[in-house]
Amino acid sequence: MPYLLLTLAIASEVCATSCLKLTEGFTRLWPSLGVGLGYLLSFLLLGRALKHIPVSIAYAVWSGAGTAAVAAIGTIAFGEQLGRAQWLGIALIIVGVVVLNLRGSH
Repeated sequence: MPYLLLTLAIASEVCATSCLKLTEGFTRLWPSLGVGLGYLLSFLLLGRALKHIPVSIAYAVWSGAGTAAVAAIGTIAFGEQLGRAQWLGIALIIVGVVVLNLRGSH
């Protein structure tokens, strides 16, 4: 259950961050509300997950997965271009999250 909460927190954060571009500087109501509600839900779910998952693991997974997902969404949905260095950086984030999870303390 804690990892389901963490997964839902990541999904909510990714949705909220993706909506940021659609707010046009918080001048559009519905995307702006989506951002606020998405981040609120994400932090609530992350907080619940932290009852059972160490913060060092949960936050690394939350931020790393969110970063990788938003980068992918940016390229697919918004036509943003990433170079080799950016893709390498995302790969290193993912590897770092995996290494943190391999330490076996949870």
